Formats: sequence, structure tokens, C-alpha cells
Amino acid sequence: MKENAILEMKAIDKVFPGVLALQGVDFTLCEGEIHALMGENGAGKSTLIKVLTGVYAKDNGQIYLKGYDKPVIIRSPQDAQKMGISTVYQEITLCPNLSVAENMYIGRGKGSGVNWKKMNEDATKILQSLDIPAKADQQLSSCSIAVQQMVAIARAVDMDCKVLILDEPTSSLDEQEVEKLFKLMRDLKARGVGIIFVTHFLDQVYEVCDKITVLRDGKLVGEYEIKDLPRVQLVSKMLGKELDDLSDISGESKKYEAQPGLAPVFEAKQLVSDAGIKPFDFYIQKGEVNGFTGLLGSGRSECVRAIFGADRVLGGNVQKDGKAVKITKPIDAMRNGIGYLPEDRKVDGIVGDLSVRENIILALQVLKGFFRPFSKAEANKFADEYIKLLDIKTASADTPIKSLSGGNQQKVILARWLLTHPDYLILDEPTRGIDVGTKVDIQKLVLKLASEGMSITFISSETDEMLRTCSRMIVMRDRAVVGELTGEELTQSKIMNTIAGGEAKK
Repeated sequence: MKENAILEMKAIDKVFPGVLALQGVDFTLCEGEIHALMGENGAGKSTLIKVLTGVYAKDNGQIYLKGYDKPVIIRSPQDAQKMGISTVYQEITLCPNLSVAENMYIGRGKGSGVNWKKMNEDATKILQSLDIPAKADQQLSSCSIAVQQMVAIARAVDMDCKVLILDEPTSSLDEQEVEKLFKLMRDLKARGVGIIFVTHFLDQVYEVCDKITVLRDGKLVGEYEIKDLPRVQLVSKMLGKELDDLSDISGESKKYEAQPGLAPVFEAKQLVSDAGIKPFDFYIQKGEVNGFTGLLGSGRSECVRAIFGADRVLGGNVQKDGKAVKITKPIDAMRNGIGYLPEDRKVDGIVGDLSVRENIILALQVLKGFFRPFSKAEANKFADEYIKLLDIKTASADTPIKSLSGGNQQKVILARWLLTHPDYLILDEPTRGIDVGTKVDIQKLVLKLASEGMSITFISSETDEMLRTCSRMIVMRDRAVVGELTGEELTQSKIMNTIAGGEAKK
């Protein structure tokens, strides 16, 4: 093993049916190092962590740990724990109804007796040594989320952890809580613990980490010292777009041009929800296609969910066609002519056991009221019209939607909203996981609908798609709006520079 290395993963492969999730990935962690594991959705971060912690069995490769003279075999999370590998997940896996001390020692006692006094004393020593603001005998549920995270870390440290994996630990924390967590991480680093930090927050990576390993599409892009990798280069490596090779992409159709003095169809001021986004301003004009862009976890989806009332709105003012309106839940948005195709069609979109017809008429039926159902003839007319319009491949309107391909399911949800004839349509990842032909169909439809006067917000992880369809893009980083690009600014290079923090091209 490399000098100072505490962990080495070499040439790791992991295959799922039809998917090569990891291909020859190397990863090295040293003692007293905070090492960021970065990559977009599907890059392989979670799979690599699950191989390391024994959740998945690797198909090829070796794992070396300090203190072992040959490659180790990790068959379960319990094996990983015994070898000194601990994980603290985004969703806290402790027992809120038990005390802090009980959570730290649960499952570790031998025999039936518990020495409560000694357990509380031992817990107090660890909490004090790590400067964690909690008492051993207080109920865990009375602690903040940040302190609960720290208790989970304290439990791991007390179990003689050498490798600590923090999987999105800051996603539910405010700035002061993040600082407390970072102080704890630095204390553990000084004690020689190696920390793998999985996060989507660029600012946090550059604040607390020593090294970065980037994965993309299940492959290792590279390992970098933090000082040698400017943010814009990190964004470039995560997205797979080399700055020197970027070219502008223009759409086939003429895109919208801003019309000064025209009142927005929809406008929001200082809108904020309980999903952790910073207050933001937003507007869209009639016939405009705009979009939110940024890395996964930047807050793109949370912004449009706030607009639609899908998350609880905590503040801000909203206007529709120049008049103040109140949108606190999706039905309010629908009644104001707003439609929303959600990011996760399987969870928030389709109703799997219902037919294609029933899924298409669902939103319009909600607006009309369930006590005033459409006649069979009306429902058939609507379904047939949109199956033809969007070229939905289905045996019949009676086919259960779960039997359709992903692309055709997406078209059904799109039909559902088009049937309500919205003034403003939000499309969050409308082309994710569907074939290229259907992607092109949806992009062309977006531009066609906009040319007919519909206002559309389009979100996609594929920047090329957004450049083809959007005339204005709002750039997000770390759940805040950090820029807005229009006209000649709409290039891959400018988007990545803005995401990275406006650094000059190196």
C-alpha cells in the first residue's frame, strides 16, 4: 500500500443486469485526510461506497486496509464495521426515542445487564472530547438534526473507526450547523481518521477537503489535490465537457426573444420553501422557454416545486398575469393555469395501475372535481386526441400505464398537463431515461408550444438540451441562484464558469 494510505480500492468492477455500474475504479484514502467523492447522478459514487461497506459484493478488484497483510473481503456492513469502516448516512439511522448514550451503545452490549451509569459516563467523555453539544441522558429526538449527525459520528468513532464515510451529511443543515460539523471533521482528521465526504455542495468541498476523486458513468475520471483543481475544472470533469472542446449549439427553431415592457405571465419575489433553497426571484414571459441549470443537488427542482406549491411555501410574493395570487398547494397552481411534470415520473407522475386514458384525464378531472366525472365518450375523446398528438405507443387507451416504456409514460404525463391547456408549464427532467428519438420529439414540442404562446420552464441534466430549447437560463449552486444567462452568454463554457463561481478560465 501507498505510504500513509489507510484504504486502497483497486480496479473495482460492479455489474448489475444490463449495467456496468463500476469499471476498474481506483480509490485511495490516507490517514488524517478528508477526501471528497464527486460525480453527477449515476456516476457510481453510491455503488462504490456500498461495495466498500459490504452492501454489494464487488465483481472484480481488491480492497486493501491498513493493518491487513492481504486484500480484505467485506461481505456485510457488520464486516466493514469490525474492520473500522463506518458510515453516517444523510437519513439518520438512529433511534429518536432513545437517549443519546443508548444510541451510541445500542447493539454493542454483551449479556442482558446494562450498566447505565458507566454507559452514560463513557458517552459523556466521548461527547466532551469531540465537543458535541449534547447530554448523554437526553432523548435523541430533542437534539437538532446536526447534533444527531454528530452523535452518529461519535458512535462510529468510539467503535475505533479508521475510515469514516459521510454520505450527504450537510443536506439538512443550516450554515451554523455545517460549521459545527466541519469542526468535528477537522478534529477527527487531526486524530488520523480518514474521511470520505460525499456531497453535491462545491463550496463545502473547497472549504473542508484535501483531495477530490471524480467519477463519471461508473469510471474514474481522476484524483486531484484540492489546490490543483479549480472549481470550473471540477464542474467540467463531472459533466464530461472539456472546456477547450465546447461549442455553441443552436436550436433548429427560432427561439424566443425577450419583449421589454411586457408583463410576465408568472412572477415570484423572494420565494422560499421548506426544501432548503435560498429565497429567489423569478419571472417568465408569454411564449418564453427558460430553465434552471446547475449540478445535481443545486436546488433546480426545489425552485420549481416551490413555484407549483409542491413543497410547503414559507415566504415570498407571487403574481399571475400581473395580479397577486396565493399558491400554497398544487391545486392553487393548477387553478391559476400552471402545469408541472415532476422529476421522478414513477414516484410523482404516473399512477401505475390506472389506464393510459385515466392517467391522461387525471389533472383535468381534479380541476373539474371528482364528483363530476367525465363521461366515457369525453374521456375517450381526450385520450385518443393526445395519444395521436404525441404519438404515444400503446396497445389501447385501456392499457395500464405501467406496461408502457419510460418514454411513452413521460408522453402520457405530458398529455395530462396539455389537456388542462396551461398558460405556464414546468417540465422537470422531461427526457430523462428515454430514447433519443423521443427526446427530440419532446424538445420540438416544447419549442412548438412556446411559438403558440405557452410559457415553459425546462430543466434537464443535459445542458445541450437546455441550450437547444431555452432563451434564458437561471444558474443554481448550493441551493441559491448565482446567475442568469441570455443571448450570447448561453454557452457550455459560460454555464460551467457560473456554476463554479465565475472563475476565470485557466
